Amino acid sequence: MSSIHVVIIEDEPVSARNLAHLLNKLDDSITIKTILNSVEESVTWFNSAGNDFDLVFMDIRLADGLSFDIFKLVNVSKPVIFVTAYNDYAIQAFKNNGIDYILKPFDDDEVEQALRKFNSLTSKPVRAQDNLIFEQLIRQINTNARPYKNAFLVHFRDKLIPVETEKIAWFYTANELVYAHTIDSRQYIVDFTMEQLEQQLDMNRFFRANRQFIVNRKEITEVAFYFNGRLVVKIKPDPPESIIISKARAPEFKNWMNN
Repeated sequence: MSSIHVVIIEDEPVSARNLAHLLNKLDDSITIKTILNSVEESVTWFNSAGNDFDLVFMDIRLADGLSFDIFKLVNVSKPVIFVTAYNDYAIQAFKNNGIDYILKPFDDDEVEQALRKFNSLTSKPVRAQDNLIFEQLIRQINTNARPYKNAFLVHFRDKLIPVETEKIAWFYTANELVYAHTIDSRQYIVDFTMEQLEQQLDMNRFFRANRQFIVNRKEITEVAFYFNGRLVVKIKPDPPESIIISKARAPEFKNWMNN
């Protein structure tokens, strides 16, 4: 059996490694060609790689913008399976080589089904906007929609205690741990990745500012202009480092704040 060369575009290192491990477990003919973590890095790689790959697994929200921006800057000629925490990008996905759309957190069966779909399509032309595929996946997305979390159960000394989501000022990740910092300056470790949190939080109230931070709108006190079109977010309580919004994400952030 010939090898399937897969490109993974994912800005969460843990998620990228887990997906690569799962793909190799499901199909030993898969070779992970490369793992890319940003729009900029992906554009550079695709420009140099030509057609030397077969399939792309692509997250949608990356640290420097939406992965759809990649398609505006370079020709991606092979099928794409979108793996994301968001259920509101389906139409755009199918306009950009999408053959499947998997919501995080996913299980082995969902990824295996996506691989089967890829294998069934490789023997015939791939139509990214095929109506049947589109309708099937919209039904899947709606079926898989999950309610937002109202509270998180966290470890505190020798206990487990509930922390209400609305009382969390910001989430922060460092050294592959994720922390919830509350409005009364308490900090707890939560057992989720940042991407899993994005899927479980009401993103009308929370915003993924960058790779390190998810912020609560109610606790933002000020937004200042920063170098090169970026923004810096002031929030209470004070975070351990400045919260910077990239130039690419700045318009989306300002629209979110205006809603």
